[in-house]
Amino acid sequence: MKLLVFHIGADRYGLRLRDVVRVLPLLELKHVPLAPDSVAGLMDFHGQSVPVIDLCRAAGMPSGEDHFDTRIIVADYHAPEGTDHLLGLRAERVLGVQDVNEAQLSDSGVRAAPFLGQVASDRQGMLQLVELDQLLPESLRALLFQAS
Repeated sequence: MKLLVFHIGADRYGLRLRDVVRVLPLLELKHVPLAPDSVAGLMDFHGQSVPVIDLCRAAGMPSGEDHFDTRIIVADYHAPEGTDHLLGLRAERVLGVQDVNEAQLSDSGVRAAPFLGQVASDRQGMLQLVELDQLLPESLRALLFQAS
């Protein structure tokens, strides 16, 4: 399976490449007043307003510093309610695409953050999957993707 690999803090994570629409350089976002801390802002993506989640803040850490390789990953978010949306993810130190053998993935055994999935080890250490469909709690989905 191909993953887009990036950091949340000091640790490596991967997002399935099939969920990635585009990887953009860090750009200025529109602030969303009174939004939860994990919402970095809104971006314009070809005329469409797309919410951006700061993955560091979503993981309970302070927002990371802007690095030359901090990116916004535009992803296809499939909500549990069956709706599809574009979602931006502010990710630090995007490393590129890596092939991971699914047989090497194992359960992390930790359930602290529901969006953190299976782990694999390689010579660079551990790599953990981000389960995009588990990233947003229901209350945040309702705020970001109001029914039309």
